[in-house]
Amino acid sequence: MHTSTSSNSENLPPRTLARVAREVRNLHKSPPGGIRLVVDPETGCAESLGEIYADIEGPSGTPYEKHSFQLKLVIPSEFPSCPPRGFFLTKIYHPNVDVSNGAICVNTLKRDWTPETTLSHVFSVIRCLLIVPFPESSLNDEAGKLFMDSYEEYSRRARLLTTVHGRSTVSSSSSMQCKDNRKNMNNMDSCDNVNDDNTINKVPLSVKCTNNLSDGSNSNNILHNSNHSKRRDAKSKKVGTEKKNKKKNLKRL
Repeated sequence: MHTSTSSNSENLPPRTLARVAREVRNLHKSPPGGIRLVVDPETGCAESLGEIYADIEGPSGTPYEKHSFQLKLVIPSEFPSCPPRGFFLTKIYHPNVDVSNGAICVNTLKRDWTPETTLSHVFSVIRCLLIVPFPESSLNDEAGKLFMDSYEEYSRRARLLTTVHGRSTVSSSSSMQCKDNRKNMNNMDSCDNVNDDNTINKVPLSVKCTNNLSDGSNSNNILHNSNHSKRRDAKSKKVGTEKKNKKKNLKRL
């Protein structure tokens, strides 16, 4: 439960309330990938139309993976003529997130905003920002500079703060759910992934129920070692053949 009150909604004009209510319903019914709308557990609705809360899942292959972060969009009275303001409520190490208040800097919420832009699109853009930061317009100068100078060190720090402040999304129940679904799907090539909002997404079993290599580094090492062994064996055979030929030549002499 959040401390925000209905006063945030009361400050919005009726036309804005209608627009936000429609978008919140769409978000709840069909959220973008990696986004879960936070609703009142008793009513199943957003607590306020003036502040929209959501949990964002860290994208795979980033320092934020396997953890979720909560953020909010603050809707102004001039919406949709003016963009909402975005804030991370969970502490996160990122060039485009202010360390003091969690404010988010992204062009979609500034110069690229149009009245046709949806809240669903805004949440998707913010999640994409976790994959591709824009250090040129950073709010966290240290993170922005580190991202440019040494991504390895940036990633290490971001992962450390993610572990401390982010909420882990790793659960053994997901693999068990896939096994149960596999039995009940009558050999269908998909696994039911039931989200917290009871929507069902069809995901290929090969993707959902298999732990793939994150970057392929292990397979590349195996391939490299295999090729190295082949080159070594070929070299040994060549040396052996040369020795045999030398012996034959000596016998002829």
